[in-house]
Amino acid sequence: MCVCQTMEVGQCVKSAVCDRGRGVLLEPFIHQVGGHSSMMRYDDHTVCKPLVSREQRFYESLPPEMKEFTPEYKGVVSVCFEGDSDGYINLVAYPYVESECMDPEDPPERDHPRRKHSRRSLHRTNSNAACNEHKEERPILTGENSDSVQEMKSPKLELVMHSEVPFQMLDGNSEMSSERISFNPWSLRCHKQQLNRMRSESKERKLYKFLLLENVVHHFKFPCVLDLKMGTRQHGDDASEEKAARQMKKCEQSTSATLGVRVCGMQVFQMDTGHYLCLNKYYGRGLSAEGFRQALYQYLHNGVQLRKDLFEPILSKLRRLVSVLETQASYRFYSSSLLIIYDGRDLPRPGGAAAQEPAPKVDVRMIDFAHSTYKGFRDDLTVHDGPDKGYVLGLRSLISILELIRDENQ
Repeated sequence: MCVCQTMEVGQCVKSAVCDRGRGVLLEPFIHQVGGHSSMMRYDDHTVCKPLVSREQRFYESLPPEMKEFTPEYKGVVSVCFEGDSDGYINLVAYPYVESECMDPEDPPERDHPRRKHSRRSLHRTNSNAACNEHKEERPILTGENSDSVQEMKSPKLELVMHSEVPFQMLDGNSEMSSERISFNPWSLRCHKQQLNRMRSESKERKLYKFLLLENVVHHFKFPCVLDLKMGTRQHGDDASEEKAARQMKKCEQSTSATLGVRVCGMQVFQMDTGHYLCLNKYYGRGLSAEGFRQALYQYLHNGVQLRKDLFEPILSKLRRLVSVLETQASYRFYSSSLLIIYDGRDLPRPGGAAAQEPAPKVDVRMIDFAHSTYKGFRDDLTVHDGPDKGYVLGLRSLISILELIRDENQ
């Protein structure tokens, strides 16, 4: 394991593994609301995540018409698991060197990426990060999880996981936790799990490959993010019988089976309290169809009023996405998610606002393609006909429910 003698970027002591000049000290991405892979902040415009070769290839082969609905793919970096002299664990990114890394989540695959390094410079001037390892056992971080909260009191960690706006978790009993924290608790959970995995492999593994992707919340000062697991099926064609059964059970016991969509995570800025309200995937799995509708209403409510100005911009993008995906014959986006994003600082326009006033900025992006496939992709044996009906069902359900909420609150 490499040892970095200082917390400053670019001052890592050369070693047999990390001997490529200045690296970028990665920081946990504090606005991650769902997923299981830890998203790391690379710079203001870029995040990175552990590379799965199928997902990388999928990003590289995206149809042009889908690119407006996916994060920009920016290449690959090598990530070194390092520790400093005080015992803190750091993840540092360096230019990708093809012979030094192996794919972390799909070892049978040995395809090498076309790009040998990131398109961006690896120099950054405003990074500072460190994190203690801590075993995570609870599904969410609440006020009762005092050890985890206390761990974040470290001055070094405050530099990493700080947000201008505190976060507060809504638990399964629809009650707010008493603890207000400066990071989305799901991002902390994912980051700890990632460090645990990498530390357990540190004797055998020195470098990891990470994907560089566009930070899609960069343009939003107070990003309100809804992460939706899309489709009626979540397991890939290569899933074992055991995993397929687990995924099918999750779908059957949630709104995935009936609506083709379920809540995977959420954060929404509340004007009345000045904090983010957070939900995680465990909350989302337990929702009925009516509960899902209420969650959408909650996502569009800023604690003072319903953001009626958001309906048309969001619906317009969702309808456009339906039209795009209906033309993608043989594509399947198993276990993919959809992000809907708007800025919580925007004030809703009054009903009599001038027509020329611009609509609020919203974004809709598809993410997570580690189990996606299409005809001719990587010599996949299973070939599907027509568009992904489960995903399209989810989009149409989402559109119908949003239209219903809009009409009920006109």
